[in-house]
Amino acid sequence: MSPIENLTRELEKLPGVGAKTALRLAYHLVKGPKEGVRRLARALDLMADRVHPCPACGNYCDSELCSICGDPNRDQEMICVVEEAYEVGAIERTGHYGGLFHVLGGRLSPLDGVGPDELAIDALVRRLDGGDGRDARVGEVILATNASVEGEATAVYLEGVLRPYPVRVTRLARGIPVGSDLEYIDGTTIAEALAGRREM
Repeated sequence: MSPIENLTRELEKLPGVGAKTALRLAYHLVKGPKEGVRRLARALDLMADRVHPCPACGNYCDSELCSICGDPNRDQEMICVVEEAYEVGAIERTGHYGGLFHVLGGRLSPLDGVGPDELAIDALVRRLDGGDGRDARVGEVILATNASVEGEATAVYLEGVLRPYPVRVTRLARGIPVGSDLEYIDGTTIAEALAGRREM
C-alpha cells in the first residue's frame, strides 16, 4: 500500500470523513509544504502522548485536572452533564455557565451496544457521594444531553439514577431557535417551546 493510500485509510476513520474527502485531504497534504505536514504530525504526536481524560470530569486535558475542575472560582454546586467532551466548549463559549461539567463519553444506544456500563455514570454518582475527593455539596445536576431519541433516553435514565440524591435535576430547555420563522419549525419543536414557555 502506498503512503497516500495508507494516509487516506487513516483519514477515513475520522467522523464525517468519507473516501473522497479523505483522498482530497491526503493530496492537499502531499502538495503543501513539507514543514506544514511535519507540524501536523508533531501536533498529533504531542496530543497522543500528553492529552488524557480529566480524572474528575472526563473532559480532555494535558494537566492533572482540566482548567475547569482546577478553577476554584467555578460554582462547585452545579454539574452540567454532557455526552461528549467537545460539548463542554460549546457551553463554555456562551459565557453563561460557571459551574462544573461531567462528560459521559457517549449516550445510551442499545442497538450500538452502548449501555449504562459503557458510560461514566458511576463516576457521576461518586462525585455526588463525595468519592472524588471533593465535598459532596452539589445542589443541581443539569442534564445537557442532545435532543435525539438516545439523548432523551439517557436523560431519563440519569434522572432515575439521581432521584435518590438530594439534588435538583434539571434539563436544558428546548424550543425555537432565535431568528427562526414559526412556519418553518417542526411541530415537535413548537410543542416543546410551548411546554417550556416562561413569563416575560
